Amino acid sequence: MQYNAAADFLKDRVIIITGAGSGIGSAVAKSYASYGATVVLLDKNIPALEQVYDNIIANGSATPALYPLDLKGAKISDYDDLVMSIHDNFGRLDGLVHCAASLGQVSPVQHQDPQVWLETLQINLTAPYLLTRACLALMQKYDHASIVFTTDNHKSKAYWSAYGVSKAGIESLSKQLADEMESDGRIRVNCIDPGNVMTSLHSQAFPGINPNTLVAPEDIVANYLYLMSNDSLESNGELIKAQ
Repeated sequence: MQYNAAADFLKDRVIIITGAGSGIGSAVAKSYASYGATVVLLDKNIPALEQVYDNIIANGSATPALYPLDLKGAKISDYDDLVMSIHDNFGRLDGLVHCAASLGQVSPVQHQDPQVWLETLQINLTAPYLLTRACLALMQKYDHASIVFTTDNHKSKAYWSAYGVSKAGIESLSKQLADEMESDGRIRVNCIDPGNVMTSLHSQAFPGINPNTLVAPEDIVANYLYLMSNDSLESNGELIKAQ
């Protein structure tokens, strides 16, 4: 997608990005910040978060917020605490972008480690649900809020196991929530399939592929910009393929 965003079109908006320490999440966070947003950087990797924070500050963008959180072990109350912190510090929440993901174990279902299965579903599906659920009430206080989920085109293929199941679940969750939010009109919900992108997760899944042959995360950010803009106000329940 080619999208020409207006300068500062995200000014005064507060947006959470999960998986913000690296890959697509990092690229989305930096891009949103460059267009004026105050971004809440959520990841378990604190040094990586600090690096993204420093890059945003060095670019002269609005000061972001750091929120270290390990989705694998987070409790329901942790998500409520996050939203309360955003409410107390910013008073609003305009966007939520789910980029965090764990590959888990690529193997036949029969040979999956049950513990890894449970952890992968927790990070990739249950955590996005819990975070979204916690955010909805605050997001509904303002018009034109946007929730963006990230899926994967490998979800229905053999051996993708819990990762594939979780991404199929994300698409279903996104569509269900979009249908539920449609009558309210204040929150739109969409899903992006970024395709094959140069990330650490892709390298884990395909170690034999030269990452330099893939598109960089920055190359698919336009899709995330569009879904956070007022140009996408009529987009709800869509699955956008970035490549």
